[in-house]
Amino acid sequence: MGNTLRTIIAFIPADSCQKYLLGDLEEMPIDKMLDLSGRQLRRFPLCICSFRELVKLYLSDNNLNHLPSELEQLQNLQILALDFNNFQTLPPVVCKLRQLCILYLGNNKLEDLPMELCHLQNLKTLWIESNWLYHLPKVVCELRQLKTLRVGSNALCSLPGQLQHLRELRTIWLSSNFLTDFPSVLLHMPFLEVIDMDHNNIHYFPSLMHLSSLVIYDRNPCQNAPKVAKGVHRVGRWSEESPEPRKRSGMGRDKGVEDITSLLPPPPLSCRQSS
Repeated sequence: MGNTLRTIIAFIPADSCQKYLLGDLEEMPIDKMLDLSGRQLRRFPLCICSFRELVKLYLSDNNLNHLPSELEQLQNLQILALDFNNFQTLPPVVCKLRQLCILYLGNNKLEDLPMELCHLQNLKTLWIESNWLYHLPKVVCELRQLKTLRVGSNALCSLPGQLQHLRELRTIWLSSNFLTDFPSVLLHMPFLEVIDMDHNNIHYFPSLMHLSSLVIYDRNPCQNAPKVAKGVHRVGRWSEESPEPRKRSGMGRDKGVEDITSLLPPPPLSCRQSS
């Protein structure tokens, strides 16, 4: 009943109705963190822009498709969560928040990212999973401090060669895309620690002996397990066999798929209180 009531009230622009959705926002939180996730918001509360010392702002799971230019006043913001909204384009004002370290944009309707995103040179974590991306925006390759890139559940068929310039990148999550070949650019990124290729359409994996990355390749129609160096883990069919898979018969589910729960990043809506 509570969510239904919020949904109805969200359509009423009266200040009293908006106050009901927002609660008490007269003063900036002592911990410099504001979580307005799941409030059924359809417009950004301008009063937030007066909280100049705000460091973390969570607006996940609302109905936002626009952000006001006044958001630029929050120049101390380091974490911004805009996932599970209705953004078709990234609001330009986000690219003016120069101190951002973590940006959540997953589960929107983004088809690209603006070149102005390159201004966020402090960005270390970018989540753009579950959007409408048919290519990895090249501006991502300009984010030289990026350590974690999550771009699963899109429609990627390839990766740009410029990605190898991200020398600080350590984890890349590419699950549930349309990749038919292992992206060759990843062969030139030995500094990667986790490569997630789960649930694509890759039939053959090249040798990855020169990489030290954990490779997750389950749910691909591959006929071979990628060769990895001694001591390097892989997750998928035949992963327990080295160096080449043996033929199997009369078996059900293949073994070798380890429990990788501890390796996967937590769902954004459940992990942020500890960020």
